[in-house]
Amino acid sequence: MTDEASEPGGQTSVERALAGGDPQRVGWFRFYFADERWEWSPQVERMHGYQPGTVQPTTDLVLSHKHPDDYGQVAATLNEIRRTSAAFSTRHRIIDTHGNIRHVVVVGDQLYESGSGKVIGTHGFYVDVTPSMKERREDIVTEAVAEIAEARGAIEQTKGMLMLVYGISADAAFELLKWRSQETNTELRVLAEQITKDFLDLEHDGTPPPRTAYDRLLLSAHLRVQS
Repeated sequence: MTDEASEPGGQTSVERALAGGDPQRVGWFRFYFADERWEWSPQVERMHGYQPGTVQPTTDLVLSHKHPDDYGQVAATLNEIRRTSAAFSTRHRIIDTHGNIRHVVVVGDQLYESGSGKVIGTHGFYVDVTPSMKERREDIVTEAVAEIAEARGAIEQTKGMLMLVYGISADAAFELLKWRSQETNTELRVLAEQITKDFLDLEHDGTPPPRTAYDRLLLSAHLRVQS
């Protein structure tokens, strides 16, 4: 059995590079072209849901864990590696033995035979980039904050227009907008966006339209939202 060139102490460059990584989120693999033989580290085995040393990886097993939507991409990449022996990188999803979906980045390079320098396979590493529960919660909060900021922006813009048209304070403008929202049972942000659009689209010949024109738009904006 031929192995790849290794550094002093029997540690490959890939393994040495990964030595300082998170032991649960990063691991190495090797794939030998001649006999379709796979090797993977305990970390990669755990990523797939197996206890270390309990399963011998094969091409069929590796592919069976790919997410159905990513299977074609990974299979095509594997075929390309066999054909060209080129370096590669891919980001895709795997499904472990418990049905959990994990997002992984896989990077591979040519695996050389010791002495001859012949390319005999590919080797590299997996990085589990699945968001943690904390990261997922933070994403949800970030999205919520962004949504609130967007809604607030639309409301603030409409408040400014109402202040200018009716000569009222910011508080009075907000109360007016809130009142129309409640009276018409229309979401505040959506109503604000419609009022702003209506006011900006109001045609005039260079002189400000009469306030009655704004009155009609303000009182009927909810009808255009619903339509």
